[in-house]
Amino acid sequence: MPVKKKRKSAAAAVADETGLKKCKLGSYCRSQASGKVISGEEHFSSKKCLAWFYEYAGPDEVVGPEGMEKFCEDIGVEPENIIMLVLAWKLEAESMGFFTKEEWLKGMTSLQCDCTEKLQSKFDFLRSQLNDISSFKNIYRYAFDFARDKDQRSLDIDTAKSMLALLLGRTWPLFSVFYQYLEGPFSLMNLLSGKKFVKCHSKNFEENAEFFDAHLCTN
Repeated sequence: MPVKKKRKSAAAAVADETGLKKCKLGSYCRSQASGKVISGEEHFSSKKCLAWFYEYAGPDEVVGPEGMEKFCEDIGVEPENIIMLVLAWKLEAESMGFFTKEEWLKGMTSLQCDCTEKLQSKFDFLRSQLNDISSFKNIYRYAFDFARDKDQRSLDIDTAKSMLALLLGRTWPLFSVFYQYLEGPFSLMNLLSGKKFVKCHSKNFEENAEFFDAHLCTN
């Protein structure tokens, strides 16, 4: 005996006619031309972003050194990776090794990231900011203020070498020689130290001076 087919409900019939498919969230989403269903899970959620923040924040509602270490482990980058510097710049973080709730929400909202996977998908974008001269200048200026003690106008030489290696080590052919130059009698580092080195040590002064002016001068 043939099985009697159930009649479709009115809602199901409308869904079939209009191309609507039921999503995981229990609502109806219109199928796109590509056939992909866009679910609410793919859109940025402030609530989800805040919950993500609290996975790393302490009782003072700040992601501190311990939380930052776990955060770096979860996203799969070392704390010294330049991605972390660019991310801190995007979040406009004021203190190295710390993200406040306000910084996190504002920065992650601008990046449209509310989970680890979304942030990982932005890594190429974050790296690309270093290839744009204007953005690089802003990141360089930010790194200087980010790394120095707030009561100092210059960086101590060890911090300066670390930051310069991070920012210039991959792009400036003369950097390895410059790094050795910094092993000399310096206690503080500023832009003039670099330009003085270029003038005294570079066979192609104009080309390397242009590099400093293009990448590091922030006026």
